[in-house]
Amino acid sequence: MLVSERIGQFFIESPESGRDRLEYTEYGAGSSWVVLLHGQLMPRRMHQPLARALAAQGLHVVTLDLLGHGRSDRPADPLVYSMTAFAEQVEALLDHVGAEQAVVGGTSLGANVSLELAVIAPDRVRGLLLEMPVLDNGLEAGIMAFGPLLFAARFLPVTISALRWVTRPIPRGLVPFWVGIGLDTCNQQPAAVAATVHGIFFGRIAPSSRLRRAITAPALVIGHPADPIHPAADAAMVAGEMPNATFVRARSILEWRSSPERLNALAADFAQSCWETPRRTRRTAT
Repeated sequence: MLVSERIGQFFIESPESGRDRLEYTEYGAGSSWVVLLHGQLMPRRMHQPLARALAAQGLHVVTLDLLGHGRSDRPADPLVYSMTAFAEQVEALLDHVGAEQAVVGGTSLGANVSLELAVIAPDRVRGLLLEMPVLDNGLEAGIMAFGPLLFAARFLPVTISALRWVTRPIPRGLVPFWVGIGLDTCNQQPAAVAATVHGIFFGRIAPSSRLRRAITAPALVIGHPADPIHPAADAAMVAGEMPNATFVRARSILEWRSSPERLNALAADFAQSCWETPRRTRRTAT
């Protein structure tokens, strides 16, 4: 099924960087909104296959490049990057497109931002679709993975620039989709990378367990086996904390990328159920 796709933009204001531009893509139409958020340093295009699959089921899907990512602006001030700031950007997106509520979700960073939005603006969240959130069990591995990147971006910026210089000219249409996403992720600016990683890791990574337990929105939480940065234990933990959450274990770390049919169907069924059932009483199951 073919669905319409439209690229849009809006602007946010902050005391630190002034006026910044954010870019997004809409898929489909209607009032059953879904917002999908990317992983750290990745572009919104990573969710294009899922967005198209959900839109084909009648959902109105928006993918957003958070500040410092993809085709959105990339200020070099770490003060503009935090989970709360990202969540406020999602709320600004909802205001911009005229969506009172949305099922909000994403991968890794996107999952954590979704949790943050559910805490700071619970009335805007119809449901949560969370893939591999980063919580207590994955924090150390995350720091080990992104710490050297922060060091390189801050003190050896030529390494980041050289990687961008090598990968940027490669035509994305000539390589497999996920190779293209990897190439897009390499398209970074050293100062913005340093600011983004610094802002994220020296702020609140996710709402506390106490705050997560107060999230009443229905949630579908997907965890991966054998993933040190995003251990299934974190996904299972947050699903156990939230009163209306369901945990699903992916068959492998690559299932949603290589054989997405099962998880796409679960995500579509969940998002549709969020809009078909009264908000205060709905609950999902798999």
